[in-house]
Amino acid sequence: MAYNNEKIAEEFEEQKRREIWIQLAVALGLTIIVAGSLDLLFQGVPLGFIIPLLNEPASLSTILYHASVIITGTYIGFIGLKELVFEKRFSIEFLMSIAALGAAYLDFLFEGATVLFLYSLSEYFEDYIQDRARKTVEKLSQFIPEKARVIVNGSEKSVEAKEVQPGMTILVKPGERIPLDGTVVDGVSSVDQSLVTGESIPILKKQNDNVYAGTLNLSGVLKVVVNKSAENTLVSRIVKLVVESRKRKASIEKLVDKFARVYVPIVISLAAFTAIFGPRIAGGPFETWLYRSLILLVVSCPSAFVISVPATTFTAVTIAARKGVIIKGGIYVEKMAKVKAVVFDKTGTLTLGTPVVHNIKANGEINPEVLTYAAALEQFSNHPIAKAIVKKAEEQGLPFNKLHVSDVEEIPGKGIIGNVNGAQVIIGNMDLMQQYSCNCKKIDAFYENEKHTFVCIAINKVGEASLCLIDDVRRDALEAMDALRKIGIHTAMLTGDKREIADEIAEKLGVKEVYAELFPEDKLKIVDRMKAKHGLVAMVGDGVNDALALAASDVSVAMRGSGVDVALETADIVLVKDELIQVPYLIKLSQKTVRIAKQNIAASLGVKILLGALGLMGFIPLWFTVAAGDDGVTMLVLLNTLRLTKVKL
Repeated sequence: MAYNNEKIAEEFEEQKRREIWIQLAVALGLTIIVAGSLDLLFQGVPLGFIIPLLNEPASLSTILYHASVIITGTYIGFIGLKELVFEKRFSIEFLMSIAALGAAYLDFLFEGATVLFLYSLSEYFEDYIQDRARKTVEKLSQFIPEKARVIVNGSEKSVEAKEVQPGMTILVKPGERIPLDGTVVDGVSSVDQSLVTGESIPILKKQNDNVYAGTLNLSGVLKVVVNKSAENTLVSRIVKLVVESRKRKASIEKLVDKFARVYVPIVISLAAFTAIFGPRIAGGPFETWLYRSLILLVVSCPSAFVISVPATTFTAVTIAARKGVIIKGGIYVEKMAKVKAVVFDKTGTLTLGTPVVHNIKANGEINPEVLTYAAALEQFSNHPIAKAIVKKAEEQGLPFNKLHVSDVEEIPGKGIIGNVNGAQVIIGNMDLMQQYSCNCKKIDAFYENEKHTFVCIAINKVGEASLCLIDDVRRDALEAMDALRKIGIHTAMLTGDKREIADEIAEKLGVKEVYAELFPEDKLKIVDRMKAKHGLVAMVGDGVNDALALAASDVSVAMRGSGVDVALETADIVLVKDELIQVPYLIKLSQKTVRIAKQNIAASLGVKILLGALGLMGFIPLWFTVAAGDDGVTMLVLLNTLRLTKVKL
């Protein structure tokens, strides 16, 4: 997918900045090596070079040191000065340049060059690690083709994908990636959707199925009607949401920002006080106290402290995105870590939301012809029950699509009627059977006490079989419930369905708290009660029917299957892959994220305070303060953050 000009410019600037930092680090590193070697070879003997400002003979090593420190320090200082003037804040570039130039002024040339070398190297790796986390998600866009085959007047035409508008039909051949989101109108093929959902097993796509940009067409030719423009595809929106998640800061991150704004001026003021009043209060030469004040300037650099939380939370967001879970900001990571109870909607969340044929009951042996005739008629209906019957016939390999069907009529709320191979077939509830005077004595016993949905099949007005249909439990629902219980999370189930069905599903899943036969406002009241009882509550639902309850919860988690668009817009977290097992994983990931963020804060702040005290007493040199106190802790924070990749359920 082509980026817009602003995106290209942003990426170009980031790449250019990283290149400058590594170039500075390499140049300074070579300077230190060459200058140090010259000092060893010539033992500091002046070689006749003159530095006008110093007005004294200088060795070649001294000139190299001065040149590197002054040039690099001035460049970095200029960056910091712009931030001071325009953003009214002391940036790390400004503080580091003052420390390095101050060291050069005091003739600590090696230390000044080392300060800038360590800083440049640290900036390169910091940019690299954080940028890698961002690009882990953004690289999804690279898999979206820039060209699309549009069918115009029956012929193919290759055009830019960004020029294709919703409503146009595109052709996708085997081995090609699908360029835009759309609906299959012709063809059957297996599609690898791992790019979007993380699902490793290819999915069979046929007429009326949705396909997504960037997914790989494996076997057949597909004709797809586009329903999203290039910038609005699912992948594009996922990338945008993850990148924008950095704007939704966790409360701990906001606290760190506020503290940094107070911390930096205080330490800078202490550094100025040390340089000016140190000699008068404690005695000793001005140069000694100026040198110690430079150490405090380095300690005041807040980089490790400031990135300790955002680097951690954004890493968690990108890790979740790779698993098919979209978290809209660090604030929701923080909330998930504090969640004590998770409420689940039943239909479409704990269950698949679509009926399946559970069993077929008849008086005596079931004639395969009954289901064949039923499927032959139901293939002309889009009702969920009709689709379930057709699917069951397909699983049994029945030749229903070879039968002659005529006079098909759907009766809203009751069923369907038609002729199959000359026989009248009626499928529906008992009201429909009675309406057409069907004799259902053979199957009376099978539906009288049936608590699930049932459908009668009558051929030539004789009831031949009763089909029991259930909304099947998701395959990973039980695993998810067990995992939540193991980590001490309370679970509950809400549904508008019958009490008997709700209790049966709850028993299968081991859920003790069940609320059935609810209206939307009832669900809202229950969520409010659970928040008062347990604390923070997350709700997992379909993003549509549970809108009120989802909005009332502390964290709303939506399943993709009910509608990607609604879920992406309304929920705090979206399960793109529709896997409930991701819920306990998210809680564990969030809990570890918060723990690591707190460790990073403690480490960065504790080390700085310790080094500041040691530097003020003259126990450590300036270069060590940079290596251990700022750049060193920054690297430690980033490496500690990478431990999140090890989180498993």
